[in-house]
Amino acid sequence: MRFLTSLAALCLIACSDSPAGSAQEAGDPDAMPEGQSRAIFASGCFWCTEADFEDLDGVIDVVSGFTGGDVENPEYRQVVNGNTGHVEAVEIIYDPQAVSYEALLSHYWRNVDPFDGSGQFCDRGPTYAPAIFTLDETQREAAQASLAEVEARFGEAVEVRIRDAEIFWPAEAYHQDYADNNPIRYQRYRFGCRRDQRLREVWGDEAGGY
Repeated sequence: MRFLTSLAALCLIACSDSPAGSAQEAGDPDAMPEGQSRAIFASGCFWCTEADFEDLDGVIDVVSGFTGGDVENPEYRQVVNGNTGHVEAVEIIYDPQAVSYEALLSHYWRNVDPFDGSGQFCDRGPTYAPAIFTLDETQREAAQASLAEVEARFGEAVEVRIRDAEIFWPAEAYHQDYADNNPIRYQRYRFGCRRDQRLREVWGDEAGGY
């Protein structure tokens, strides 16, 4: 359940439930235009993960959605109620000539609490568990190497899971570009969740966020 339950309720009442787009099958080479690649990350609230990545050089688009579960075309209400197996995640479309997958991983780590596998920041439960969803062996090897670097740096076990990518289901339209479309609500939520405060505790001057 979100920290700001009143905010979530307002969103559910005021906004449409129409889906943002079609599902994306993991590993489908025909799904991407030539010269573009995909990455899928989960770091708690997808509003925040989307905002953390969308202004990064080389990133073409970031879509909030759900993945990792066993329910087709899930709705937000279903996912947050914990009945689908899905987590909130984002699909990143990027230009690999402008930003490497390794650079995306580095950015990801500095925008996640790597030691909390039971949720992220104020969002608790498996719906908000952090994960890196890899689309092929190259991504998996890069993700495993980056996780090992984080563990070596801190001398502590990392709780972020590395998982094989499954179908990515875009969330409803009102969740897309939430930070841009609802800046006051978004900033209030992010501050109340203490996301950036915790990132600074872990990463110091390297922390992502605002």
